[in-house]
Amino acid sequence: MIWLWVMLAALATIAGIFWLGKLPATARPLAGAAVMLGLAGYALQGSPSLPGKPVAAPEEPEGFGDVIADQRQGMADRFGPAAQWLGMSDGFARTGKTELAAKTLEKGLARYPNNVDLWVGLGNALTAHGGGMMSPAAALAFDEAARRDPSHPAPPFFAGLALAQGGDLKGAEAVWGELLARSPADAPWRADLEMRLAQLRQAMGPRLPTEATEAP
Repeated sequence: MIWLWVMLAALATIAGIFWLGKLPATARPLAGAAVMLGLAGYALQGSPSLPGKPVAAPEEPEGFGDVIADQRQGMADRFGPAAQWLGMSDGFARTGKTELAAKTLEKGLARYPNNVDLWVGLGNALTAHGGGMMSPAAALAFDEAARRDPSHPAPPFFAGLALAQGGDLKGAEAVWGELLARSPADAPWRADLEMRLAQLRQAMGPRLPTEATEAP
């Protein structure tokens, strides 16, 4: 049955070339030969009767990709000048419009160039636009956020998240370990950070004693 549809498609293609395409009579044999040659190649190499098998995406450590708005509690000003721009950017990102999400934050930074939350949001948006990989532009955005407020927890938290998503688990551990070391015991983000750091270290597997002593 599959080959019947293949033959019908080939005949329809030839008919379209000959009549709808108004191909000159002298060129019709060559066009017909090209279609038949393609059909012969498919007959030799194609397998239309085989069932489809979607390729699964490589798994990442559980929990690293959950960049949602409520994670910013305790890290971002929910009612400040950045809130409106972050809300619009999050809306675009949820619908897959990652480039528009980043451009929205760039417009916000044009008005508030020293806002840490907007720089962090831009780093997240650029990471999402890069398919979850930390690009040089995203790293620069996180660096700009940290430069404006070295004590702010959001730049290292989300920079570590981007590193983990991109597969740089050792880099993420270094960034998160340093953040955990300076986080107060009652910090609202500490429990989430401890959980992610534990998952990260579990994903990294057992390490040599020298590596364990070097960890923050």
